[in-house]
Amino acid sequence: MSRRRSRVSEKVYSYLVSTFGDEAAKTYWDFVGHKTSKYIRVNELKISRDELTKQLEDTYGITTEELTFPTNALKIKSGFDYAGSTLEIAFGFYYMQGLTSMLPAMVLNPKPNDIVLDLCSAPGSKTTQIAELMKNKGILIANEIEIDRIKALVFNMDKMNFFNYGVVNLKGEILSKYYNSYFDKILVDAPCSGLGIIQKKNEVNKWWSLERVGHLAEIQTRLIVAAIKMLKVGGELVYSTCTLTPEENEVVINKLVEKYPLDILPIEIPLKSHEGFKEYQGVKLDSRLSNSVRIYPWEVDSDGFFVVKLKKIDNTIPPEQLKWKKHFVMTMNKSEDKELAEKIEVVCNHFGIDKTVFNDYKFLIKRKDIFFTSKEWDDKNLGLFQRVGTKFGLIDKRGEIVLHSHAATIFQDSIKKYIYDLPTLDELRTYLMGGLIINNELPPGQYAVKFNGYVLGTGVVIQGGLKSRFPRSKRTQKIRIKGLTIK
Repeated sequence: MSRRRSRVSEKVYSYLVSTFGDEAAKTYWDFVGHKTSKYIRVNELKISRDELTKQLEDTYGITTEELTFPTNALKIKSGFDYAGSTLEIAFGFYYMQGLTSMLPAMVLNPKPNDIVLDLCSAPGSKTTQIAELMKNKGILIANEIEIDRIKALVFNMDKMNFFNYGVVNLKGEILSKYYNSYFDKILVDAPCSGLGIIQKKNEVNKWWSLERVGHLAEIQTRLIVAAIKMLKVGGELVYSTCTLTPEENEVVINKLVEKYPLDILPIEIPLKSHEGFKEYQGVKLDSRLSNSVRIYPWEVDSDGFFVVKLKKIDNTIPPEQLKWKKHFVMTMNKSEDKELAEKIEVVCNHFGIDKTVFNDYKFLIKRKDIFFTSKEWDDKNLGLFQRVGTKFGLIDKRGEIVLHSHAATIFQDSIKKYIYDLPTLDELRTYLMGGLIINNELPPGQYAVKFNGYVLGTGVVIQGGLKSRFPRSKRTQKIRIKGLTIK
C-alpha cells in the first residue's frame, strides 16, 4: 500500500474503487507509474502536418508518428526534450497538447461564420484550437476570470497568429447580463478536480477531496447556467472536464437538463470511450446521458476526460440585462476609413503590399496603438474587452504606422520590399534577443526580418545596423536550433 500512496493517495484510490471497481483502480495506479505519450497539434493555418514532420526530424532529430485521429496531430516518438524549445513552437507552428484535450473543441466544431464563446479560456490550448477551426474568421470571445492568466492566453494566441478574438475578464454570471441568447456555440471547459490527470499532475493527490469536488460542482453548475442563457436557441454548448468524478460530470448535467430546455446530442469520437453514467449511487439519471462520453486515461495513453454536447431547444428567462458598455479610448474602423486609410497606404507603399489585402480586416485604434481583427468582428460591448485582435502597429511622432512584428508575420506573403534575410545562426540569435545586427549597407526604413523563408518579425535601420523589433514578450522563450541555445 505504501507504493500505492506514492502514486495515488489513499482517499483517491478508495474513491476509484468505490466508483469504478477494484480492477479499474489498480489499472489507473499502474498507469500513473509510467510515462505517458506526448502529442503535438499542428497549426495547419501556418504549416502542413507533413511539412512540420519533416522539419522537426531534419532540424532537431524529433521523430513523430501521424495519427488517423485527429488528422492534424502527431505523437512524439523521440526527441521530446527538444520539442518544447524549437523555433517552430516559438512561432506557433504547433502546440504541445494532450490527445484527449483536443476533443472538446473538435466536438464543438465551430465554423468561420459563428459567434463563439470560450468561457474558461486560459492558458489557451482550446482557444487557439477553436480559432484555427474558425480559420481566423468570425467572432471568438475568450473569457478568463483570473486576470493573471490572461497574459498566457494572449501570448499563445499571438504566437500562433490568431486575431479573430477578444479577451474578457468577467464571471460567467456577469457576462450573461451583457449577452443574452447571443452565441452560436459555447465551450465550457470548466475548472475541475483533475482526477483524470494524476499521471501528469501528481499534486492532485494532495488536495483532492469529496468536499472540494462538491465545491467545484457548484462552480461548474453556475458556469453552465450562465452559458445556457448566453446561447442562442438552436445553439450548441460543449461541457468538458479532465476529471472522472460523476459528481462533476453526469450529476451536474442531469440537474441542468431537468431545469432548462436542453437536449443531449450524440458524440462520435474514434477513440476508446464509454457512455456517460445513467445511474449513480442508486439514483437514476437522464437516459440521454448515454450520449455523453467518458474517456479513461489508462485506455488511451492520455488524459481522462468527460465531454457532453448540449443543444438549447427553447428560450430561457434572461438575467437582468446591463446596458452595453462603450469603450471610451478604443474605436473600431475599416481600412478604407479616411484617416486610417492614409496611414495604411504609407505602409503599403513601403513594403509593396497591395492595399486591398487590408479590406478583409477591421482595425481598432486605442490611443497610439492599432490592433486588427477579422472583418466579421462586431460588438457593442467594446468596453468589456481587455484586448481585441492582435497588434498591427504603433502611430509614431510623425503620424505614421510602425508595423508590429505580429502583423509582419501574418501579412508576410504580401510583403514584397524591405525584407532582410538572416544569413547566419549568430544573426538569428541577435535578432531574437532584441539586439543590433551590424550592417552599414542597408537603406534606412522598417524591414520584415526572415529566417529560412519565414518572417519572424520586424526591424528598423538605425546608426550601425538593423535594430531588432522582436517583441519583448517573446524574448523569454528558450529556443534551441542546430546546437545553438537562445534565451
